[in-house]
Amino acid sequence: MRRAFGFREGCVLANTTLIVKEIEKLKQKLLLLGGKVEENFNKAVKAVDERDVGMAEDVINADDLIDQMEVEIEEECLKILALHQPVARDLRFIVTALKVNNDLERIDDHSVSIARHALFFANQPIFKFPFDYMAMSSMTRKMLKLSLDSLVQLDQAKAISVGAMDDAVDDMNRSMYDASEKGMKANPDQISMYVHAMGMSRTFERIADLSTNIAEDVIYLISGQIVRH
Repeated sequence: MRRAFGFREGCVLANTTLIVKEIEKLKQKLLLLGGKVEENFNKAVKAVDERDVGMAEDVINADDLIDQMEVEIEEECLKILALHQPVARDLRFIVTALKVNNDLERIDDHSVSIARHALFFANQPIFKFPFDYMAMSSMTRKMLKLSLDSLVQLDQAKAISVGAMDDAVDDMNRSMYDASEKGMKANPDQISMYVHAMGMSRTFERIADLSTNIAEDVIYLISGQIVRH
């Protein structure tokens, strides 16, 4: 019986060591994806501000790599689930990684949208935006950074702070629609530019929502508590 127990105990220890390595590798891939997504968002906003066509195209061209990374991370998660059948906190991490992975890919899709708006504005006369897009992008950038920092550091306080900022971005988005409506009536020759400005504002709002999703998933990872809805 002792030999049998010792064999099973050895298998458990070996499996535990292996899953720890696999999860650590998964963490590194997820953090690398988060860094790439954050970088792309920052470049997309800068492309709008500087009317930089080349930078906007760089963001668009990087999307295929982000998509590939997202697929690889999902495959890693499914492999760990199938081979190691993780439980407790390890299982929570895999579930969180799957959801964060998806949200990061969607954030990058929105960054590509911002880059496409940048391409449009780069070929137009100087346009006075109907909202402070730099303030809105700054708040959105801060939410994305905080959500990723909370994941890296497993910091619940930072994750909670992200959700508290979401209402401010929503308010900016709503006020932008009112300002755009007035601008279109006063400047009917600039309707297409207002439409692009509205689309860009909506994109910031969506990135803020997805950053909030990531923060809520971090709270679940840390506490086991589902806070969404």
